[in-house]
Amino acid sequence: MVITSKENELVKHIRKLRDKKYRDEAGEFIVEGTKMIEEAVRENAKIKMIVVCEELNQNPLRKEILYKIAKEKIIYVNDKIFKVLTDVTTPQGILAVIEKSKDNEIDFSKDLFLVLDNIQDPGNMGTILRTADSVLLTQIIVPKGNADCYNPKVVRSTMGAIFRVKVIEVEDLAKTIKEMKKHKIQILATDLATDETIYDVSYKKSAIVIGNEGNGVSKEVLELADKKIKIPMPGKTESLNAAVATGIILYHAIR
Repeated sequence: MVITSKENELVKHIRKLRDKKYRDEAGEFIVEGTKMIEEAVRENAKIKMIVVCEELNQNPLRKEILYKIAKEKIIYVNDKIFKVLTDVTTPQGILAVIEKSKDNEIDFSKDLFLVLDNIQDPGNMGTILRTADSVLLTQIIVPKGNADCYNPKVVRSTMGAIFRVKVIEVEDLAKTIKEMKKHKIQILATDLATDETIYDVSYKKSAIVIGNEGNGVSKEVLELADKKIKIPMPGKTESLNAAVATGIILYHAIR
């Protein structure tokens, strides 16, 4: 059966998942494209359904991936309906609805943590998630109000990292940092005003705090930091993109 009506309840549900508030309520998000869906299958993400438009789908899932997906998880729509569901200019004709992880607890046993304090740009958020995945970080801590990690643009830019890095959303970042300090985790906040650089500190059992693109780390969090650090920049540039800065610091930390 091929769904052809915008009034279909599944179609309405998927369309509403474009909205963050509805994503939070439903506990679901959308991924698009063959590669991302195959990543979801490989990483054992909880796939609620896969939507296929055969007229648009030029890159069908490999047979071994299809075998892992129950038949009842696949629904078919015509191209008119798929174009209503997608936010991609040139869609591949396949998307999936994924259940968000319900695990929102911090694993304090880890040695290195990444905290994002009010990152707003979806492109930065996606790049930071990919970078965290590349250094084998398995969790990042973000306060509610950051760019949504499950925004379709962010999800696409993570290139699959969204399935491997646990996003821990917290209501009160200052309270969470105080809890981390109780677990003997050193808080390293980035701050252009400090004289201490990323080369001057130890990263053993540490949390690196990256601040907002325009305003940096919030005053409340800076006051809780054990140390403030910056990337030394001998050139005339005064600051770096948040995602670039995160990559430099994380790779130095694991070195």
